[in-house]
Amino acid sequence: MIRRTSGEDASGPTCLAWFKSSYSSSSEGDSCVEVATTPATVHIRDSKNTATPSRGPHLTFPPATWTAFLSHAATTGE
Repeated sequence: MIRRTSGEDASGPTCLAWFKSSYSSSSEGDSCVEVATTPATVHIRDSKNTATPSRGPHLTFPPATWTAFLSHAATTGE
């Protein structure tokens, strides 16, 4: 399952809807990655680095690259 977390603040360049897995619930609640998608990009960030106003750093990939990564991770466990 996926659940939505807070999006970028209004001063950010793009309003992204960040999601993280509902299976990512540790005692601290922040030990996972979050994903935001647009038609042309997939954004990944560490859920511990989302403090306002900067929202922390994130990586951006084309959707095909993200899909290839997920496929590789699912089949090899790496």
